[in-house]
Amino acid sequence: MPTAVEYPVQETELVYALDIGTRSVIGVLGRREGDRMRILAVEKQQHAKRTMMDGQIEDIGQVVQVVSAVTRRLERTVQRRLVRASVAAAGRALQTERGRARLELPEPERIGPDQVSQLELSAVAEAERAIREDEAGGPRMFLVGYTVTQLQLDHYPMTSLEGHTGQVLEAAAVATFLPSEVVDSLYAVMRGAGLEVASLTLEPIAALNAAIPADLRLLNLALVDIGAGTSDIAICRDGSVVGYTMATVAGDEITEALMRAYLLDYPTAERVKTALAAGEEVVCTDILGFEHRMTPGEVQEQAGPAVEALVGEIARRVLQVNGGPPSALFAAGGGSKLSGLCAGLARALKMDEKRVALAGRYFQNSVFSEEFHLEDPELTTPLGILVSSGLGLISDSFRVRLNGTPAKLFRSGELTALELLMMNGYAYGDLLGRGGKSLVLQIDGRRAVFYGDPAAPAVLEVNGQAAQPSRMIQAGDDIRFQPARPGADRTLTAGDLARELGAAGLRCQGALLEPGALLTSGMELETVPAGQPPKPREGPPPAEYPAAPVGSPTPSAGSSGPPPGSAGSSGPPPGSAGSPEAPPGRPAASAAPGGGAAPAGAACILTLNGRTLRLPPKADGAPYYLMDLLERSGIDFKHVERPVVLTVNGAACTFQQRLNDHDNVEIRYEDD
Repeated sequence: MPTAVEYPVQETELVYALDIGTRSVIGVLGRREGDRMRILAVEKQQHAKRTMMDGQIEDIGQVVQVVSAVTRRLERTVQRRLVRASVAAAGRALQTERGRARLELPEPERIGPDQVSQLELSAVAEAERAIREDEAGGPRMFLVGYTVTQLQLDHYPMTSLEGHTGQVLEAAAVATFLPSEVVDSLYAVMRGAGLEVASLTLEPIAALNAAIPADLRLLNLALVDIGAGTSDIAICRDGSVVGYTMATVAGDEITEALMRAYLLDYPTAERVKTALAAGEEVVCTDILGFEHRMTPGEVQEQAGPAVEALVGEIARRVLQVNGGPPSALFAAGGGSKLSGLCAGLARALKMDEKRVALAGRYFQNSVFSEEFHLEDPELTTPLGILVSSGLGLISDSFRVRLNGTPAKLFRSGELTALELLMMNGYAYGDLLGRGGKSLVLQIDGRRAVFYGDPAAPAVLEVNGQAAQPSRMIQAGDDIRFQPARPGADRTLTAGDLARELGAAGLRCQGALLEPGALLTSGMELETVPAGQPPKPREGPPPAEYPAAPVGSPTPSAGSSGPPPGSAGSSGPPPGSAGSPEAPPGRPAASAAPGGGAAPAGAACILTLNGRTLRLPPKADGAPYYLMDLLERSGIDFKHVERPVVLTVNGAACTFQQRLNDHDNVEIRYEDD
């Protein structure tokens, strides 16, 4: 018999699915034949001790040993060296958040895919911001998938927007996030076992792909996968999955109840629970050495309260996500085989018992075998992982690389670059850096603004070429992403400012400031005259809205604020140009250090909201963009409450519209 390393390496079409559960590891090998997967081998091994809790890997080394043992046995069966496997992350700590977005066009027009993508991703970004605000200081959160739950065009419900003509687009989405620790520990186990992650999905998504065919998802159905540590729940209706959740109660609660009732160790209590599921009488010995002979009825009575607590919590979660009882519910996983569990779920959900059943009936739609019995609900997740990967229901993450390593992809269908970044722990705001804080002072009774440094823009490249966040990602793509870096806050000392103003010094509340004293926003200053100061120039454009980074989103006119993830700043009062203003008898303060520097380009004169505005040349000779005028518009973009109209010479535009001499610009609220 050859050793494992002498076997031929696993072919691309040989799919290895690994279900790393709380109580056991199940490995399944399959090969696609037509539109189904043929099962070639199945192996299962329980953990020697409790190395996982509630679906989370606690002892990585012990789990590596079990995964390696399952892998070696499968290798001997098919005489292939297995090098990659498809896996699923448990739903532990799965968090779902809802987001909404609205996009108003300047006039009715035909809706294209870019507008739909922008609308949907804005809704997802809203959900992502809510998650991050709730989890401030917590672990990184991965976007693992989202579902658009509602679309409206001109306030009329629609199932699809693309190709229709309208002006007001609205979307609602349910986005699901997972803490990074769950994914990171799973990857650590795979590395320890010498396996590459071929694809990654969520356990509830995998289970759904095995148990409920796509053509049944028009119905409002729930799938509950009851493992040892967690009960993962997926809800579908109207043809798509509309929500996921989980409960940290599952089969272990029953095991622990039997341990307490009969003074059993964990492995013995597990054996008693298995006998209960099979309706068999069992004989066992407790930790004191006394023998017990138990009938299924006796065990059921002892386990009853724990079973009721389990079904009660599952029912509560289903109702919370679905908004009411589903049309039918499928129970999957080893815990689903407990006697009376389906009936208990029906009672808790106030459903007909005939509408709550064990999963397995529809497995034959996607898998088959002449050798193995596949209708066991315990096989729901491993078969689902196999089907999801083998039939192309999830992306092959080993074929997409992000910054030199395989990207983590959780769901099926087309993916944009932005979705991929969010699935790998980046936030929407990483595309747009925050400019440094401006220093706002009152000088001789007039407001003066000294702008912070602009942010260093993000870099997004696909296969070596600059790309937009909406770029669709294909198998084999190589992606490089460098998040935007925030700009430095503006700092000035009293001496620096006095020199720029040509003053002998500065007073604050009547006291003369030391030259080295740092100035802070809100200070009211008086200049100490020292002859005629030099003629100043206006400051640079607002730093909190830097020129668009590579790959940054471009909101359309009528959007309700700056690009999602950007940091707006409070603008000057309406009518103010936003640059340092001159007090009576005193020239304006220069907003740039070293105010005597020669400009590299020409000045730009334009009209903003009916007022003439002269823009000084940028130091690097770069052109001006509409985003450079946001702070000068009089709108506080940190607290935008209604749609904003953006036009140049009467035509709707985006924040990245380039400006030319004598342009007529409007940045105003829609109803002003």
